[in-house]
Amino acid sequence: MTGSKGRGASAQHKHATPADNQDLASAVAYLRTTRAIRERCGNILDAVRGGRSTFFSVDETKLDDAARLVQRVTLERYPDSKLPLHSRWRHFSVGGVDRAAHLDQALGSVSVAERARSRIDLALVSVLLDAGAGAAWRYVEPATNETYTRSEGLGVASFHAFMRGAFSSQSGKPLQVDADGLARIDADTLAAMFQVRADNPLVGLAGRATLLARLAQALRVRSAWFGNPPRPGHLFDALTQQGARHAIGAHEIFAALVDLLAPIWPSDQKLGGHPLGDVWQHPSAGGEGASAGWVPLHKLSQWLTYSLLEPFQWAQIAIGGIDELTALAEYRNGGLLVDTGVIMPIAPALTQQAHRPGGLPIIEWRALTIALMDPLAQRVRQLLGADMAALPLAAVLEGGTWAAGRELALALRGGEPPFKVISDGTIF
Repeated sequence: MTGSKGRGASAQHKHATPADNQDLASAVAYLRTTRAIRERCGNILDAVRGGRSTFFSVDETKLDDAARLVQRVTLERYPDSKLPLHSRWRHFSVGGVDRAAHLDQALGSVSVAERARSRIDLALVSVLLDAGAGAAWRYVEPATNETYTRSEGLGVASFHAFMRGAFSSQSGKPLQVDADGLARIDADTLAAMFQVRADNPLVGLAGRATLLARLAQALRVRSAWFGNPPRPGHLFDALTQQGARHAIGAHEIFAALVDLLAPIWPSDQKLGGHPLGDVWQHPSAGGEGASAGWVPLHKLSQWLTYSLLEPFQWAQIAIGGIDELTALAEYRNGGLLVDTGVIMPIAPALTQQAHRPGGLPIIEWRALTIALMDPLAQRVRQLLGADMAALPLAAVLEGGTWAAGRELALALRGGEPPFKVISDGTIF
């Protein structure tokens, strides 16, 4: 297992020079880009291709098999080939219920900007609560009496909590998330929200509560971005310059999130005192200077970004450069690649042991997932007769890879991922 005490600690010089500080600042800025994600994950893939891994080998000829599976699943789920983006909003429509329309109706005649703020508030807090739920947890939706599990269950539960004003401190404005509302939420509050009982356990409950408490603090500290009252939805005003901008880049949203939310992640990965979040040390990560040896993955930050694209688009803000974002380093995409034989564990014990998110095998598996999803996506496009403009990576993921990974996991292991990961509710 690797942690934050190695290179991160050694980079904190007792007598740092201005040049040292500049190198650190540049390294942190680089590690907060999707370019760095692709480059460093690509370095790890190259090392595995070269036989320099003790954990995995790869068989890229099996990408064709994986692509055919994704093609089949995509056409089953979207027979009209009209694929939406991979986003938390898909989970809000599970069971054929248009819950987003329920939110719109509840918002009434608010302004376009306030509607966008509310949607951003909902999506952001719901994504932060969307780490792995575990196989045993269930949520019964009161209005429909339908039972949902895993990401869909977490999405439906968080949606209804939002609609009840659970994240707002203002009784007259329930459809928002603000710092004071978040600060009063603890593990017991979340347990009630998610119907947790002794016979209905939810993995990582305390970690999720910690994440929301840290989010409350981050909203207060970065008031220039999050406004008054401090709420995630004010990102809409900051990024559009109070509505003056009508087009922004997807990477702008990602860059804002990965910077503003850096202090909230409990992973405690730091470089020169700067919190990094979902960024880890790996011997094959490569690079130079202060960033050498670190591989950024930024799963939740990118899942957040994907889930905020539509609230901006619905407010008539054009979003460019969506394909600058990468695949998500999580166990459905990663499981798809393992279960189709693209990524192969060298030692059978890897699938039997329990791993922490900061363990080298899990870091490597996640990095390989990101590096291999781009060529997989290209194969899927060829099979579906579409180009990148018509079928961006976000649509392939939705069509797609995530659902195919879940299908295989269900058939092979009752829905469990290929590796046992000890989740704290903040990474996966």
